[in-house]
Amino acid sequence: MRYLILGVTEARDENGSALPVGGTRLRALLAALALRAGRAAPVAELVDDVWAADPPHDAPAALQALVGRLRRVLGKDAITSTYGGYRLAAGPDEIDLYVFERLSREGAEQLDAGDPARAARTLRTALALWRGTALADLPDRDHGHALRPEGHRLAALERRIEADLRCVETGTGGGAGPNSLVPELMELAAAHPYDERFRAQLIRALRAEGRQADALAAYEDARRALADDLGADPGPELAALHRELLTPSRVRSGVPVPSVTAVPVSPGPHESSGPVVVHGNLRPRLNSFVGRERELSFIRADLTRSRLVTLTGPGGSGKTRLAEEVAAHGAQPAQTPTAPIPPTAQTAQTAPAAPAAPPAQEAPAAPAPEAGADAWIAELASVDDPADVPGAVLSALGLRETALLRDNREGQSPRTDPTGLLVEHLARRSRIRPFLLILDNCEHVIDAAATLAETLLTHCPQLRILATSREPLGVPGESVHPVGPLPADPAHRLFAERARAVRPGFDLGQEAAGDADAVAEICRRLDGQPLAIELAAARLRMLGPRQIADRLDDRFRLLTGGSRTVLPRQQTLRAVVDWSWDLLDEDERTALRQVSVFAGGWDLRAAEAVVTPGPSPAGPAPASARLSAADLIGALVDKSLVVATPTATGEMRYRLLETIHEYAGERAVEAPEIRAAAADAHTAYFLALVEQAEPLLRSGDQMPWIERLETELDNIRAALHRTLVTSPSEAEAVRLVLGMGWFWWLRNFRSEGLTWTERAVALGPEPADDGDPRFWPRMHLEMLWYFLVVESRPAGAVHDDEHHRVRMGRVADAFRSFGPRPPVSPDCSGRWPCSRPVRRSRPTR
Repeated sequence: MRYLILGVTEARDENGSALPVGGTRLRALLAALALRAGRAAPVAELVDDVWAADPPHDAPAALQALVGRLRRVLGKDAITSTYGGYRLAAGPDEIDLYVFERLSREGAEQLDAGDPARAARTLRTALALWRGTALADLPDRDHGHALRPEGHRLAALERRIEADLRCVETGTGGGAGPNSLVPELMELAAAHPYDERFRAQLIRALRAEGRQADALAAYEDARRALADDLGADPGPELAALHRELLTPSRVRSGVPVPSVTAVPVSPGPHESSGPVVVHGNLRPRLNSFVGRERELSFIRADLTRSRLVTLTGPGGSGKTRLAEEVAAHGAQPAQTPTAPIPPTAQTAQTAPAAPAAPPAQEAPAAPAPEAGADAWIAELASVDDPADVPGAVLSALGLRETALLRDNREGQSPRTDPTGLLVEHLARRSRIRPFLLILDNCEHVIDAAATLAETLLTHCPQLRILATSREPLGVPGESVHPVGPLPADPAHRLFAERARAVRPGFDLGQEAAGDADAVAEICRRLDGQPLAIELAAARLRMLGPRQIADRLDDRFRLLTGGSRTVLPRQQTLRAVVDWSWDLLDEDERTALRQVSVFAGGWDLRAAEAVVTPGPSPAGPAPASARLSAADLIGALVDKSLVVATPTATGEMRYRLLETIHEYAGERAVEAPEIRAAAADAHTAYFLALVEQAEPLLRSGDQMPWIERLETELDNIRAALHRTLVTSPSEAEAVRLVLGMGWFWWLRNFRSEGLTWTERAVALGPEPADDGDPRFWPRMHLEMLWYFLVVESRPAGAVHDDEHHRVRMGRVADAFRSFGPRPPVSPDCSGRWPCSRPVRRSRPTR
């Protein structure tokens, strides 16, 4: 048996198969027993470990029951009873924590003995045993039990990095190179800002890359953190490193010094704060990049962990520009804004004593290894045939003509396998220096792009790919980064900067009163989408901000006239969304039309009531082949047309961005039968919800239902408006209004409730007598109207109005004479109030 407690607790049999240790308490008990490695654990200690500060009434008996359950999983001999406690029949070599501690000691001894390569391997094996937080199932992880393993892990990590650094500094090999150490140490220094060992190791790793200036900056960061936060000076190790950095001649043996000067992407002097050196086909941008600072950092971090990162989002969200900014400012893990050539590449060029093996024959156009990184973008938007994707990437890299020239020179027939040429080229280039390939606009050739990405990553281990698409590629190891709306402040700045291009001197702080509010409204109603904001700003040639905001109800007509040099589908807002619509299949289009009836979002239960697959041109599909509502909503989420957000309960809630909602509504008008069926289903669902909630609003379980109705209030209002205004239905409207009466009263929405109630009362003529099926619903509706009038109007206004008195007298007579007992009302006594003088009611406490 093996017991794993460095993460979620597991037990594995001799074949390595996990045993079903289910339940938090059961895993906590196993972790507590394994922690003691065969020693007897007193009952009191086990109770503390399993239940912490909340033990059951009869804790020993509850513990005994847990032990019995655990024995049934592990075997009856796995846990033995001792005097006053229990013991797990396992030695240290069967428990991952103690295996980790043994390997850590061995690695430390090997490091002390001068064998850093072997120490690095041993310590990596030890650290690989960690699958998460140690003793994750114990309720009190701040206890010393859990703190001790975490401390040992950090110590082992520090020794492993020390071993890798010594391999680099002595040139012995066998450890990780500085290219991978720098990003790891940056994260560790950020997580442990006062740990001088990690700070010192980061400085040494930067120096090993030849990044002297960055090493000095890292020392200054460490000094400032210690001084500002702790009032302390750097210790002897950091101080000694600083002196070495200030003395160029004191470079340790084996650390290469860069001999190639890098050139930045953008023109201007090479400053330490400038962009990274990038070779490729990235175009200098003609306007500024606004916001997204956090996204840039996150995506760079993603690229240090995953070789394929996909930026997803709706059209116009800025995916392409964000990808180009990531590449232009150093996406590769070994790069920073001033990263010179990596040491491994420099050695291949400048170290005559140990020259690298000559590379295979390179195509004539392929540049020789240079300082910096390679970043190339392949724009797939114009590719119509998925089979042309590899060729488009080959052309973007400038290799198609190169390959033809080489084949002609060598007397070979032209090769027709662009994927093979890409693999050959990228495998060579990515070994020389970091190589980032951007696959832009993959959504319409998603399968071909995914296949190519997987092939290239499999055969080119040093390659990284940054893709942009409206849905993930679905390749193993892919890291998906949704590109969300711009927050308010960056959105306002983007509008102002683009506005100055058409109205020089535009300044939100100095414009006419109300312009700042208008710009905020524009950015909010355009969902913080950069392209839409830029199109709106371009309208300042002829309109003011308030005029633009007032015309956003017709946004697709308003927001046209984008740059003539961009793709046609990016020149108008409608073209942007049309592109996404054209990529949907018929079921997805039907689902998007159907969800346009929702207002303010929806959950999966509501979707299952409203969303159904539409008719197929090929005829009705068999039931087994029809997609469920969850499948269709999931497809729209994947394609960035529906936004999914987790709620406090752990469920997902879905919504359409305002622009997509308006577009989907227009498309729904084109299919009136689909829209009508969805609207009917929407009304029926929320009518059923309201009627389910109504009696519970008058019970002790009212709070969850109040919250549920508040969450769905926009949808309920939409159903009310539909049944009262757009498609009047007296029966449904009266049921909706009666179901919402208590909610309006409890949440003090009485004025709104009165408005809806008066509309319902006016919807049809008064029934003549109780033989009319509309009679009693109408009486209840009139009674609700009475209470809302009493609560919403000044005291005395009701009984001083002759019309009101006659109207309510009729209702009172109906209930007194032959009607059923009226429902409990928001009156203090719950009785019919007309039996005594009219007065303002008070809620029941």
